[in-house]
Amino acid sequence: MGGAEKFVCDGDNSYGGQVVTNPSGGLLSKGHPLGATGLAQCYELTHQLRGTAEQRQVEGARLALQHNLGLGGACVVTLYERV
Repeated sequence: MGGAEKFVCDGDNSYGGQVVTNPSGGLLSKGHPLGATGLAQCYELTHQLRGTAEQRQVEGARLALQHNLGLGGACVVTLYERV
């Protein structure tokens, strides 16, 4: 049970690891703008899947998961796939 600390310490959540998380720096790096966070996620994920994310590119990206919670309990989860 657990294992998140080891997962992060081993670098499995970054480039070369099992699951790359927030290659763009995440929403806080963008100032966490209300209403635009979902679009920022969509933008980043589509660039990753198209192979156009430049220095943030995750090599071999073919699946991307978007999870966004909003005010008032709104929640959206979207799975993208490169075809």
